[in-house]
Amino acid sequence: LAVPWRWRCTPRRGESGCPPAGQVRAAFLRFFQERHGHRRLPSAPVRPRGDPRLLFVNAGMNQFKPIFLGTAHPRSELAQHRRVVNSQKCVRAGGKHNDLEDVGRDTYHHTFFEMLGNWSFGDYFKEEACSMAWELLTEVYEIPKDRLYVTYFGGDSSLGLSADEECRDVWLRLGVPVSHVLPFPLKDNFWEMGDTGPCGPCTEIHYDHVGGGRNAAALVNQGSPDVVEIWNLVFMQYSREVEGNLLPLPQHHVDTGMGLERLVTILQNKRSNYDTDLFTPILDAIHKGCGGPRYQGLVGDADVGRVNMAYRVVADHVRTLCVCITDGIYPGLSGAELVLRRILRRAVRFCSEVLHAPPGLLASLVPTVVEVLGDAYPELTKNADQIMGIINENEVAFLSSLERGRRIIERTVQQMEPSTNFPAEVAWSLYGNLGFPLDLIGLMLEEKGISLDSAAFNELALEDAKRKAGGPQAGQLDNRNTCLDVHSLAQLQNSNVPTTDDSPKYAYKLGQHGQYEFSPCQATVLMLYREQSLQKEVGAGQRCGVILDRTNFYAEQGGQACDQGYMIRLGQQDILFPVESVRLCGGYVIHEVTAVETLRAGDQVQLFVDEAQRLACMTNHTATHLLNFALRHVLGDNTEQRGSHVTAERLRFDFDTKGPVTVEQLQQVEQVVQDVIKRNEAVHIAEVPLTLARKVQGLRAVDEGYPDPVRIVSLGVPVETVLTRDSEAAMQTSVELCCGTHLLQTGAMEDLAIISERQLAKGISRVIAVTGGQAKQAREVGQCLAMEVDSVSLRMKQRTTSIPEMQNLSKEVGQLTKVVANTAMPQWQRKELQTILKALQRTANTAIKKLEVQQAEEKAQSLLAKHCNQPIIIDTVAADSLSILMKVVNQLCDKSPGTSVLLLSPQVSGEVLCACQVSKKCLPAFSAADWAVAVCTQMEGKAGGSPVVAKGSGNAKGMQGALTTALQFAQSKL
Repeated sequence: LAVPWRWRCTPRRGESGCPPAGQVRAAFLRFFQERHGHRRLPSAPVRPRGDPRLLFVNAGMNQFKPIFLGTAHPRSELAQHRRVVNSQKCVRAGGKHNDLEDVGRDTYHHTFFEMLGNWSFGDYFKEEACSMAWELLTEVYEIPKDRLYVTYFGGDSSLGLSADEECRDVWLRLGVPVSHVLPFPLKDNFWEMGDTGPCGPCTEIHYDHVGGGRNAAALVNQGSPDVVEIWNLVFMQYSREVEGNLLPLPQHHVDTGMGLERLVTILQNKRSNYDTDLFTPILDAIHKGCGGPRYQGLVGDADVGRVNMAYRVVADHVRTLCVCITDGIYPGLSGAELVLRRILRRAVRFCSEVLHAPPGLLASLVPTVVEVLGDAYPELTKNADQIMGIINENEVAFLSSLERGRRIIERTVQQMEPSTNFPAEVAWSLYGNLGFPLDLIGLMLEEKGISLDSAAFNELALEDAKRKAGGPQAGQLDNRNTCLDVHSLAQLQNSNVPTTDDSPKYAYKLGQHGQYEFSPCQATVLMLYREQSLQKEVGAGQRCGVILDRTNFYAEQGGQACDQGYMIRLGQQDILFPVESVRLCGGYVIHEVTAVETLRAGDQVQLFVDEAQRLACMTNHTATHLLNFALRHVLGDNTEQRGSHVTAERLRFDFDTKGPVTVEQLQQVEQVVQDVIKRNEAVHIAEVPLTLARKVQGLRAVDEGYPDPVRIVSLGVPVETVLTRDSEAAMQTSVELCCGTHLLQTGAMEDLAIISERQLAKGISRVIAVTGGQAKQAREVGQCLAMEVDSVSLRMKQRTTSIPEMQNLSKEVGQLTKVVANTAMPQWQRKELQTILKALQRTANTAIKKLEVQQAEEKAQSLLAKHCNQPIIIDTVAADSLSILMKVVNQLCDKSPGTSVLLLSPQVSGEVLCACQVSKKCLPAFSAADWAVAVCTQMEGKAGGSPVVAKGSGNAKGMQGALTTALQFAQSKL
């Protein structure tokens, strides 16, 4: 077939045979969309959605996992996909796919790259997939056929898998020579999603950069830079089970991925990704910004001073930073945010230490990145200023941390005993708390001829890894009874078991007296699910998942916790089956129960939802929508939701913000919510077609995972009004797509109090709020604490002259500070009280210090009069604390510069405090530290200090002997 001109990669004028990257990307998308009927989808954000095991989206298939696993809701747009094409933004840094430390060392590793992919979900398979790939590469991109080699799965006897001869034969029929069709084992040509789940053989297409008629088959999959893989076509036809065995998938899928950077390198006749127009503008901008030597593409020993490596690191990392920050991942302290912080800091180090660039170079590259990638990913253009601001702020913070880290290393080295290793805990603190790079710690220690205690450091790292790995899993419930595997889902569908009708969860109304009435629900047990197997019967005492034909239980989704309650068998009112959790999987609602008696498919059951828990969730979910609206109203329309979670106890809401929310803004947000509560607005809910919902102005982006039709929840404005053409009603109130359960009127919320607000990472805030009685209680607690703070403040103003009294007030302020920090109360009030308490603490400390100085001065005058012009003063004096005693000693020495002083102060507890200072004229023969040690040892105590000043304590029984020792010691040194 002739290829239409518009699919060809026609070169730019003056660039013979070198199509620009944008044209290569566009040709791929158009080829599958226009020639082969694929639906073109935009790239998903690199922040994974609904997959806590992933730090970043690292492959094109991530967003399609629910299809491969069979868990996509059958009425969702996602479940309707058959043929799809896109260019996916991917990040591989941290986790299983971690290219971070390799970036810069060679010319082909990247942390961010673009994955061109086409997919078939139960539509075409090997024949069509291979044929399309060959047509695109050889006819559209016009890559010489003799430079291409294909690999296929050669079989694995241990798994009982024969070679994929079907795939081999497809390539041979397409005209690929036998010598270019090569079998490879499991590790090279069998792709798996994870330890379990969909998997299958793959076929890879490799390109020989050298060509010239040679046979390069021996170099395929051998790590040769001359022969590289460019496209991987995965045929998902098996599922890896927990036991390790493989079962055929009920539906076959195709998942392909081709790195744009590598493809462009071939089509632009280059040997390095960094020599293509995806990178050259950025490398030019780096050169312009640092003024050093130009990029020459050198690697290894030829790259003197690692200058070329620095160019590659900075160019790669700034692309990653732009994409991640745009998609809502900001440099932070855990997970993906921590990895991004390391990427940023690695780039900053190469800028400053290798390229000797001025601060700000990294952020100055953002406009160039936007110019290169902005057409394909318009969101970058919109966020350019924000990206630059975040990079600059983090760079300043890191350079400050580097300086602090250097000082800590210097101080630690000075205090170390000779011939000892640098302490691992200090190195770990530098690495974990300051983000100080490990290799830099090693270099700095190497310069000083000191080694790090590597064994101890690795032990600390291992402990930290175990803690992090154990953290989330510790709280995860075993989902073997509630998460249907792909085979069980297929079995249910093939057996024509209908998906669960869960519309009864919305069957509730307001009674005559304003109370909520929940309609009863009767259902039939269709199937039971236990240990990843569908069963018709489950015995007493066994935990299992119950699939019903209908249910009024809410399954956890949309950020709302699942319902709890119980079910009974009809006719057996006294036997309860408690429902512990509820999950939705591929349209089936699975109720997890522990069977108190034998449960069978066909049993008729009555369902009872815990109404108090449900009503609390409804209240908090409606409050979440109202809070979202109030935040946007107060902070501006750019305030975007990042996530939420609703339980019966409280609600959590994460959102974009330019900085911490102020006290005034928190009060305004609460006021907006309370106004709507007082108006007792009706909550309007309606199901509408997805295409119609997409036209609502001001509605957040519609996710393709939503079932179609979708539910619109509108506060105070009927849904029909919101849907009216050109209506701006959705801009004036809360209008959201939501599958959750809600109040019917806002008045039942009674009140809302934001009890916590903090920044999760730069640019993302999290608020926690409570409603109803809990909000009222939080306000009452806040008022009580405000009265206590007022009381302390009043007593502080009375200016007591007693040090113990002032110390008690200071202690009270400290205790109140802890209570205010840890008690559920309105966050705006907490911030106000914390500001007052901070000032009170400063006032108390200043007053105590002033009183101590005053008291010390009086005691010093008295002692001076007693020991007039003596070279040594040794005496006892009444002092409430070691701090006062030390001040008395300081005052004496200031007023009589040639005098050395040692004072003891017996306490009510039986302890004796000791403080001394030696005149500088007596150094080095006379040491204050030695003097204090000699005296305190006599009192069975301890002491320490410097040659000039020292302090300690001991027991009152030895005080008289200590005074004698003090005099004898001093006389022996003078």
